[in-house]
Amino acid sequence: MNTRTTVLVGLSFLSGGLLSQAMAQSVRETARELVPQIQPALSSEAPPLGASAPAAVRTLTWEQLIPAGWDPFKELKALNLDSLKDNDPRAEEALKKIRKMWDNAPINPSVLGLSVRLPGYVVPLEDLPEGMKEFLLVPYFGACIHSPPPPANQIVHVVLAKPAKRLRLMDVVWVTGPLSATQTDSHMGVASYRIEARQVAPYNEKKR
Repeated sequence: MNTRTTVLVGLSFLSGGLLSQAMAQSVRETARELVPQIQPALSSEAPPLGASAPAAVRTLTWEQLIPAGWDPFKELKALNLDSLKDNDPRAEEALKKIRKMWDNAPINPSVLGLSVRLPGYVVPLEDLPEGMKEFLLVPYFGACIHSPPPPANQIVHVVLAKPAKRLRLMDVVWVTGPLSATQTDSHMGVASYRIEARQVAPYNEKKR
């Protein structure tokens, strides 16, 4: 049975001067374009946490990496975009706060220590002749590449025991291995989780 999941699309970190460069747009229009939208995640056919499972490996959805009650839009909800004028520093400051909050996004302790299976897109952290040994796993196409990083609890740092030569940017894969709360701050984004990968396999929608 497929589980309907949603994932968060990235929010840009607005450094000083970026809003002023958006000459043709108002602050509220710029902010709305950068506000995370809801997109369908990869289907992972995951049972709810706590459900009995015949195998030791638990298939997770990206939703299950987010702790209950955490609101990724908390800072933005306090901001009335319609009341803002061009280059309003309140919008810039709010977006900076959101980016900081996302980079320190909390984990879901109930999934830690599990041997998990999670689908996602590959964002390489290295390009070595012997292959790729580390990459970020993200829930939607373009994250950290064509769009800003999602919250840290929606990025998983994957470490392989042996380099893989066939992995490429934005390949869609299943990653299987133990899940831990290990924060990784890389040039591509901040990850709250790590999987020591026992297996990386091409993505398919049917459970094997």
